[in-house]
Amino acid sequence: MPRKSTSLSLDADLIARAKDAGVNLSRAAEAGIKDQLRQAEADRWEEENKDAIQAYNRRVENEGLPLDAYRKW
Repeated sequence: MPRKSTSLSLDADLIARAKDAGVNLSRAAEAGIKDQLRQAEADRWEEENKDAIQAYNRRVENEGLPLDAYRKW
């Protein structure tokens, strides 16, 4: 994917420590944004599907697992 230049405001001490440690700030910021985005998308999916998840859980509580009769353990 093409890269795009952007401007961020970061804690000055954090930047200095990262530079001293040889951390690539762009790559580190990108990794952090990816992690946050992955979590936000997972949270959104869970919220959008919570009714179906709850309904499935109630069904399993009432009826057991769908293929439970075929389990060998």
